[in-house]
Amino acid sequence: MSERGEGTDEQEFEIDERLRRWRLALGGAPGAEGTGYGLSGTDAAVDAALGALYDSGGTDGTPNQRGAGLGASAPRVARWLGDIRQYFPSTVVQVMQADAIERLNLTRLLLEPEMLDAVEPDVHLVGTLLSLNRVMPDKSKRAARKVVAKVVAELERRISQPTRTALSGALNRAARINRPRHHDIDWNRTIRANLKHYQVDRRTIVPERLIGYGRRAQAVQRDVVLCVDQSGSMAASVVYSGVFAAVLASMRSLKTSLVVFDTAVVDLTDRLSDPVDVLFGTQLGGGTDINRAIAYGQQLITRPRDTIFVLISDLYEGGVREEMLRRVAAMTAAGVQVITLLALSDEGAPDYDRENAAALAALGVPAFACTPDVFPELMAAAIEHRDLRGIMERAAAESKK
Repeated sequence: MSERGEGTDEQEFEIDERLRRWRLALGGAPGAEGTGYGLSGTDAAVDAALGALYDSGGTDGTPNQRGAGLGASAPRVARWLGDIRQYFPSTVVQVMQADAIERLNLTRLLLEPEMLDAVEPDVHLVGTLLSLNRVMPDKSKRAARKVVAKVVAELERRISQPTRTALSGALNRAARINRPRHHDIDWNRTIRANLKHYQVDRRTIVPERLIGYGRRAQAVQRDVVLCVDQSGSMAASVVYSGVFAAVLASMRSLKTSLVVFDTAVVDLTDRLSDPVDVLFGTQLGGGTDINRAIAYGQQLITRPRDTIFVLISDLYEGGVREEMLRRVAAMTAAGVQVITLLALSDEGAPDYDRENAAALAALGVPAFACTPDVFPELMAAAIEHRDLRGIMERAAAESKK
């Protein structure tokens, strides 16, 4: 009898839990929930936070019965931001913040320092703040800078060491020479290259050719030009590009330049010591003139065969398309390694101009979306002049996850 009672209690609990979850998912006006399940305590507070965002209006723009909304008050929004951070994990908070900005047109309120102090920083929020850079008052800009600095610090923690490790190894391998000094000899590769010279009677190898590393500190080995489209659709790519550019610029064996563009071109190379300064030097939005940007980038190339030119753009060209393609063809003919990234972000394959991507592919220039985790491997392969097809396939797989 007791077992039957325990089983009944357990079944009732499972039913109540399902109803509770459905009630939180579906919403509903107090006292008229479609599930017939009432909420109280923390559940009621969670429901109120969800309702303020997702029950604030119908699809035709008219208020729902609940009609809570966030209103136009920055303090009220800041309190709501605090509530969702209390009840939800940071990944969910970031999604809700993005939904609030889009659904409730809260962009203007992001200019309020009180609101900026309450948000959960992420790459997409940084992109929104950068798009408001020119209209942001000084008081808000100081608060926004703290938000951007927090995101940049997290991105640097994530990408800095893998990037330096991958590129340092690639630069070492690219610098191998055949007359190394004794302490620069790569013994493993030297032995493998001279196995055919093994002397049986002496039980040793007499090397005909020594393989070693060049002296890395003597000179810059590669020039890298990052040319980044700062149109509104490229917001996350701009953020990642700025941080990666700062990491590359910190490596003495690379000479790194960063150019951002819309219809105008801005050279941010002199700011690369501080990625936060780099990002505040961008201005998201506006048109796109890829041809003009490439023309400027060409002026930065002094050693074509040792230069990697990375164009990060969705390829929607507002300038002269034919001239753009001619410039790319001229760079590749001169020995520049040109790579086009349709995006440098975690979002996957973006919307892009397929005709221009196909035209670049016909010139031998790969065009594909790349996640931040794959970018170090891509740059390492470019430094060593390796075939990029394997990297492209991995990047495509990563972007679909």
